[in-house]
Amino acid sequence: MSESPASDNKDLASFGYRQELKRSMGSFSSFAAGFSYISILTGLFQMFHLGYGVAGPGFFWTWPFVLAGQLLVALCFAELASRFPLSGGVYQWAKFTGNAFFGWMTGWIYLACLIVTLAAVAMALQVSLPQISSSFQLIGNSNDAKSVAINAILLGSILVVISTIINVRGIKLLAVINNIGVFAELVGIIVLLVLLFLKRVRSPVEAVVHIKYTGSTINGFPSWKLLMAASALTASYVLYGFDTAGTLAEETHDPRKKAPRAILQALLAAGFAGLLVLLFALMAVPDLANPALGNISGGMPMLIKSVLGDTTGSLFLCIVIFAISVCTFAVQSGAVRLMFAMGRDGYLPYSKSLSEVSSKTQTPVLATLLCGLAALIILATNIQFPKVFELVTSIAVLWANLAYWIVVALQLKNRFISARSGVDMDARFSLGKWGFPVNILALIWSSFMVINVSWPRTETYGSQWYHQYAAWMYTIVLIGIGVVIYYYKSNKRQRIS
Repeated sequence: MSESPASDNKDLASFGYRQELKRSMGSFSSFAAGFSYISILTGLFQMFHLGYGVAGPGFFWTWPFVLAGQLLVALCFAELASRFPLSGGVYQWAKFTGNAFFGWMTGWIYLACLIVTLAAVAMALQVSLPQISSSFQLIGNSNDAKSVAINAILLGSILVVISTIINVRGIKLLAVINNIGVFAELVGIIVLLVLLFLKRVRSPVEAVVHIKYTGSTINGFPSWKLLMAASALTASYVLYGFDTAGTLAEETHDPRKKAPRAILQALLAAGFAGLLVLLFALMAVPDLANPALGNISGGMPMLIKSVLGDTTGSLFLCIVIFAISVCTFAVQSGAVRLMFAMGRDGYLPYSKSLSEVSSKTQTPVLATLLCGLAALIILATNIQFPKVFELVTSIAVLWANLAYWIVVALQLKNRFISARSGVDMDARFSLGKWGFPVNILALIWSSFMVINVSWPRTETYGSQWYHQYAAWMYTIVLIGIGVVIYYYKSNKRQRIS
């Protein structure tokens, strides 16, 4: 069992790798990595208006629905993190439970997801900064969709540059910032819950069951189609990335024990905190029929200011800005570790350079710079698209859940062919007899998520057909490029050997 740095390094060597990254993360830092990636104050404040605009207050029910489904996946991942405590998370899990090809495709899809998520999270500044001061609307005005999109890209680009600089400095600095950020976010959430509860104007039943709302509802409650759209837009976007603790396993002490626990703790803590924030916000908002709640210039930031007042609301939005920044740092750190792990195995273009670790900072510098540059390119290429939020975030969620689907499918296959139900003797976390039912339900859930998020609906992608099918088209192109790179690198390796 891994309990010391020496035994951790020996454990890593058993997989054919040598210790290159710095092991400096403890239990809280490991939990903080996953929690800051999910980041309730980032995701809810960024995406509230989208879910509310589609389904009104009833979209609250999509949150516990998605949380329950993602918990099934997290339980499977916790088991895998205990078996394979390696940098790269889902890439390594798919490789060891499947083969090199499945590992590559999972890593390739998830790497693209993380880079797109990096761009999407950085754009969250647009939701809160202009509501603190209109001077942050640097381009045009907040009433013009195109100006909002361009301003979001500008603010996001600035944050990506800052995140890249922080990540280049090394995991120690990143962990300190991450720990401070998570502590501040937890305190902020508790204070927010207390203030919202004290300001409540309706009961929980009136807020989310017997809804008096004049938006797009049927008999006072959204139709199932609208709820599915809302779940694709809000809860599904917020409640993923809990696997980050597994991705940083090679920088964590005793990862076989701490990584599985951190994965589950991060999802449950963020999930229940988000559920309460959402409920108390709907109990406290003065007018549920206010159309601004479903608009990017309003949404959760406007709700908070209307309930708490301009001064208190603006002060709290400053905490949200800090949470967004820390979330951005965490997402980029996950992308960098995944790129490092894939480069180390020799399947990425320029693998040797991408997996090279700085002797000074013990960080893959080139991988960090490339992830930041790729996020900036994604932002720049969407500069003319007014629904840039919906497109970028939906594609990120789709690719995350597609990677998750591959992993849980391979894990289930192993359970059927292994006498030990796919659980390694060295695992510190095991589902035991619950492994089969949990794994089957996780696969069903992941299948639903992939279909629901990519469904070509107007609420998500707009009215143009090429926007509605953008997620499918981008996914096909991504997979095609991944297959070409894999077989090119495989053939090249065979010729060399």
